[in-house]
Amino acid sequence: MAVFGIGIDLVEVKRIREAMESYGERFKKRVFTPREIEFCEGLTDKYPSYAARFAAKEAFSKALGTGLRGKISWQEIEICDNERTRPTIKVSGKAAEILKDRKVHLSLSHIAHYAAAVVVIEK
Repeated sequence: MAVFGIGIDLVEVKRIREAMESYGERFKKRVFTPREIEFCEGLTDKYPSYAARFAAKEAFSKALGTGLRGKISWQEIEICDNERTRPTIKVSGKAAEILKDRKVHLSLSHIAHYAAAVVVIEK
């Protein structure tokens, strides 16, 4: 397997919780898609899952080589996960144009205080 890019990110769950408490719906709707919000809001403890999705979007943007400051937006990256199967990434817009038909691998992990994500994009 030839690698196009690798991205990793570690997020403190407390940081995401504080951002959501401070900025409410504005932060939530800027960063997460409606399906991600629906999934996370259905969980008993939603903040670790929100943090994992945040980390995955950061990791994806690093693997893609764009970052999240202008070239692509948070909403163009959707983390699809039911916590029973392997999570996947669905992209749209400029992110999809840059990704093209490359294959993406995603791994998520979270505990009470931290969430991490690793993304590998094949050439």
